[in-house]
Amino acid sequence: MPFIRAENAVGARCAQVLWWHETGLKTPYIVLRLTDMAYQQTLDIRTRGRGTTEITAEVARVVRASGIATGTAHVFVQHTSCSMMITENADPAVRRDLETLARRWAPDRDPAYRHDTEGDDDMAAHARSVLSGSSVSVPVGNGKLLLGTWQGIFLWEHRTEAHPRRVVVTVIG
Repeated sequence: MPFIRAENAVGARCAQVLWWHETGLKTPYIVLRLTDMAYQQTLDIRTRGRGTTEITAEVARVVRASGIATGTAHVFVQHTSCSMMITENADPAVRRDLETLARRWAPDRDPAYRHDTEGDDDMAAHARSVLSGSSVSVPVGNGKLLLGTWQGIFLWEHRTEAHPRRVVVTVIG
């Protein structure tokens, strides 16, 4: 059955030909079904504590599984004390330096913090998450992530202890 991209699709939808009948007229009689052009999967990641965990390969697997050739992969972490980032994946010193910067932006145990319910790193982790962001978007082309040569997708844990984290990957085409 042929697959046709609808020009006037609403949102991320496409049209699939269900039935084609040659009518003898200029235009054949076509029955279409609108289908979603989105795919979503959740990744469960266990961090080792403060620092970065590269998840590029896992996100790439989701993109391949989606079957979407051209579009966008949106990667969102469902927590308020860690974040998502795209950064250098070749030299780990870059990520160590980013951690040094984060300690300056939001130091642990600041006496001005009121929120410390879960420990001395609690408010600092929330602040770091707000400053660095909870999601990233990456273009998809030919069914692959279109990252630059030295770019990787990382979950950045801001708590000092290990935590289970949930990341939602949505591919839209």
